[in-house]
Amino acid sequence: MRFFRTLKYDINHVLQTDPAAKSFLEVLILYPHIHALIGYRIAHAIYKKKFFLLSRMISQISRFFTGIEIHPGAQIGKGLFIDHGMGVVIGETTIIGDNVTIYQGVTLGGTGKEKGKRHPTIGDDVIVGAGAKILGNIYIASGSKVGANAVVLKDTSKKSTAVGIPAKILPKRPKAIDDIEEDGKVIKIYNEMII
Repeated sequence: MRFFRTLKYDINHVLQTDPAAKSFLEVLILYPHIHALIGYRIAHAIYKKKFFLLSRMISQISRFFTGIEIHPGAQIGKGLFIDHGMGVVIGETTIIGDNVTIYQGVTLGGTGKEKGKRHPTIGDDVIVGAGAKILGNIYIASGSKVGANAVVLKDTSKKSTAVGIPAKILPKRPKAIDDIEEDGKVIKIYNEMII
């Protein structure tokens, strides 16, 4: 039953998140990331029972049909939305929290130098832009955003935005604490940072 509850949650999350989604049935039948998640959840259950070859075969079949590669060893929360999906790669020791949005061409991979936990951990409510690469055993904090084509090699802080190659954290914009009018123009007065 948990499998179907999670599937229902995943589909409902897409309906809330994607303005192009018109119906529950449309998302179930036509969204490749839903098919990839179904394949992943079956493969993951088999992987946990140590049937590694069978679980990898299921994940490769899913990859063939969806263009989304999810290693069955990855740990994925509920509400993952992979928009467009083609070319997404999620490595074996990746951990993804709840309600994460990933766009096409994203890699959650390793650097090739590590053993054990070698893929990133993604917190809840993270958005990862198209083509981004998040590499190594790093943590993308909850509420963060990763810009399109960014290459993230270091941890991020909560509700931060990482952009560039290699990615840097954008400074938080100051919060306007007062508006004053001078010569018919509105001038904003800044004093503190948004946290």
